[in-house]
Amino acid sequence: MKAVRVVRARPGHHDDWTLQLDAAATVADAVEAMRQAAPTALDAVAGYAVFGVRVQPAALLRDGDRLELLEALQIDPKDARRRRAAASRGVG
Repeated sequence: MKAVRVVRARPGHHDDWTLQLDAAATVADAVEAMRQAAPTALDAVAGYAVFGVRVQPAALLRDGDRLELLEALQIDPKDARRRRAAASRGVG
């Protein structure tokens, strides 16, 4: 058995769970366990990362890993920076 921490960050707060999984568990196995434990935690999830590194569902998890549930970007980061820069100059 191995312990995997699952984290879902949202604006202003985060949720986390600790799962006990089989030794050969993958990201897909952890997602299925989350579907059973907290189904709404998977709403709008667009991908997964382990310690900030994007992974596929077939990736093997290790004891102590932190699986992050990722949402799709709401706005392109470059566009957001341009908007902030324009606003600070009083343009727009």
